[in-house]
Amino acid sequence: MNRVASTLLLLAALPAAPAFAQTACLPGTYAAPDGDFVVLVKSPAVPEPALRYLFRDGRRGATSDAGAPLACGTGEVSVQGRTWKPIAFRETPTTFDSVGTKMTGVLIEPPGALDAKRPLVVMVHGSERTSPIGGIYGYAMAAQGISVFVYDKRGTGGSDGEYTQNFELLAADAANALDQSRAMAKGRFGRAGFFGGSQGGWVAPRAATVTKADFVAVGFGLVASPIEEDREQMVSEVRAAGLGDDAVQLVNRLSQATGKLLLSNFAAGYDDLDAVRRDMADRPWAAAIVGEHSGAMARMPNDELRRVGRARFDNLELIWDYDALAALNKLDAPLLWVLAGEDREAPIETTRGALLGLAKAGKPVDVYLFPQTDHGMWEYTTGADGERQVTRITDGYLKLLGDWIKRDVRGAYGRAERLTPR
Repeated sequence: MNRVASTLLLLAALPAAPAFAQTACLPGTYAAPDGDFVVLVKSPAVPEPALRYLFRDGRRGATSDAGAPLACGTGEVSVQGRTWKPIAFRETPTTFDSVGTKMTGVLIEPPGALDAKRPLVVMVHGSERTSPIGGIYGYAMAAQGISVFVYDKRGTGGSDGEYTQNFELLAADAANALDQSRAMAKGRFGRAGFFGGSQGGWVAPRAATVTKADFVAVGFGLVASPIEEDREQMVSEVRAAGLGDDAVQLVNRLSQATGKLLLSNFAAGYDDLDAVRRDMADRPWAAAIVGEHSGAMARMPNDELRRVGRARFDNLELIWDYDALAALNKLDAPLLWVLAGEDREAPIETTRGALLGLAKAGKPVDVYLFPQTDHGMWEYTTGADGERQVTRITDGYLKLLGDWIKRDVRGAYGRAERLTPR
């Protein structure tokens, strides 16, 4: 066989080249003609050159994953054989002052003609220390035709100051961020307000009572104090383990004892804690109780709690008995609250009751629940050991947020259940 024939046979044995040649993916937001989109960003959790992706329907992963539902071309992506083009956002970095601290932010505006009716939303972060600037969620909101302001929480990213979880100070920062974004987008927006996720559910409503806001949207937040959050987590744990009311009563007592320690700066509550420890000593399940902080506190000796308890558990200026309902009672702006039906980190029972009470009292509150989702609106699978593995953001959540902010809610949003009347 001659060399030419051998080469032809070798080429024939190779798989055909794909119609859309795969190249290194470029960060950006890519849109389909029908308005669907995917956001690609760099992420510390994804080794370069791969990127994290998020579709509007909540599918997420890394571009390097086997079976990733997209292919990258030169400045565009292909999804199911269709080419999606990049969205050319207008991004304007800025700094602003908040309570004597220099903060760093970016205004993201959708392309196209100036629109004096376009909504503007300030993204109020949760307890994370990572920067939202360049993150996936701001672009996912902007891809839906909304101007978005993202900023680094004090003490993180490019913002000065000390990292804190003091809701009053964080609310002041959020309020100043809204004022800054309004000034930057003057003449190019209509209604303006906040979105807060998780801890942002404490901060965003309070911020809306500090400065004028036209709306507040919250995802998987709590209308309960941090102490109540800890108690509800422990109740959820014992209920999930199939335990009865006696176990619930014990973890309620544990929460009361640890709450007394926290509210007294670890000066009082040790006798109450010792009493609960004695009653829990013969309960095998007690060693597995976690909560937000009470499980760890119950397993620390009193002398250690006196010595380092405050440094370990109370070093971020958290307002342990924060009255979240009081802030909502002061709020006149329309409120959207989205609940994760199986939220282990922020159990929903107290929050759902409080929100439905506000709606019944005539407050402009819209409450939605996505069943079989955990904190973050994550769908999940459960292993034989009971541990959950997140899979994707539940379908409909991102679109509901965007449509509600645009005052264009219509149709179904995945499996969402509306809990308040229209």
